[in-house]
Amino acid sequence: MINSEEFTKRLQKVIDYYGESASSFAEKIGVQRSSISHILSSRNKPSLEFILKILSTFPEVELYWLLNGKGTFPALQNTELKKDNLPPSLFDKQKTSETKNHNNSKSIERIIIFYSDGSFENFQN
Repeated sequence: MINSEEFTKRLQKVIDYYGESASSFAEKIGVQRSSISHILSSRNKPSLEFILKILSTFPEVELYWLLNGKGTFPALQNTELKKDNLPPSLFDKQKTSETKNHNNSKSIERIIIFYSDGSFENFQN
């Protein structure tokens, strides 16, 4: 369950980051102005649909950061996926997989590494 007060602070940070008012932010994500107002005042909790609208409209917002403050905002975009950035075991698995599936057109699109302290790294191809 999310902490409503902390979620409200993160939502306000997103709104401020994009230089939006609550009403213009509501319009951009396709919800009523009252929805934003009720969430910012902690009267209501955000629905899953509300959160998904934010994530689809603003790709720099990471789900885990928005929900529980873990991760970064704005999200690190276009991190290059390089052998040097991956732990050796992951790179070896990728090579093995590519060797086994040489006729298959699959490729790794994204790798997320979760650490025991709750932080994570996002690697995109």
